[in-house]
Amino acid sequence: MTDETTRCGFVAIIGAPNAGKSTLVNALVGAKVTIVSHKVQTTRTLVRGIAMEGGAQIILVDTPGLFSPRRRLDRAMVTAAWSGAADADRVMVLVDAKKGVDEPVEAMLEKLGDVRQPKDLVLNKVDLVERPKLLDLATDLNSRARFEKTFMISASTGSGVQDLKRHLATALPAGPWHYPEDEISDVPARMLAAEITREKLYHRLHDELPYDATVETESYEERKDGSIRIEQTIYVVREGQRKIMLGKGGDSIKRISTAAREELSQLFETKVHLFLFVKVRENWGDDPERYERMGLDYPKGR
Repeated sequence: MTDETTRCGFVAIIGAPNAGKSTLVNALVGAKVTIVSHKVQTTRTLVRGIAMEGGAQIILVDTPGLFSPRRRLDRAMVTAAWSGAADADRVMVLVDAKKGVDEPVEAMLEKLGDVRQPKDLVLNKVDLVERPKLLDLATDLNSRARFEKTFMISASTGSGVQDLKRHLATALPAGPWHYPEDEISDVPARMLAAEITREKLYHRLHDELPYDATVETESYEERKDGSIRIEQTIYVVREGQRKIMLGKGGDSIKRISTAAREELSQLFETKVHLFLFVKVRENWGDDPERYERMGLDYPKGR
């Protein structure tokens, strides 16, 4: 294909926590490139998934959920989300149709006027809402902000996702692709491995674990036999959290390790040797180096 027949651009997905941004990115890409959890603010940094549709390469930017920040990490995540929108060619505003216009959506709509990029409204989880309510919600939201098009989808079932993908492919500017055709994400393997483990610990310890636990890949080694050896450290802020993470007789950490190793082996299409360690690091949310490792800017002030 020539530059005249190809299209390429960045599409940022913004929305309140748990609106389904990561699920939608994975559905559009057709593979898992960003983690999904019922825990709010699971996505912390800008994750780029790459979807192909005809001659178009759609670079999807999964952003942290927009909410009222209370802590330094919160502020860094919200800043990253809005910067992702400002730097994109287009913006998808994703709204949980079941929740409708709640406080986080109201706050997002107030700032949406500052985003000059073309915007599309995407109502997600429409399979859980009666059609008359959907139409009322779409009318309400279109009266509050300027959207080029409105889509009604279910990212979890795939309903409406292909129509959205085709629209994005035709709406992007003409130009050469930024990535090889077979690439599905620009997230480094060691970072993706840490994210997969973080997802598994959230699934295992959803109620017991605070969301400020973090995972860092300390070593990532591709061995001569084709397998991969990964060492990761899970950081928590209190000793009590470390004990919960380990579980009785190490049961919890073993189950987390097994689930993460199995998914990583499928993802990397080779045998993975995964070694997990749990350490206490108090006030890691105030450490600039941690933010740099997560790809976030360190906010000044408390």
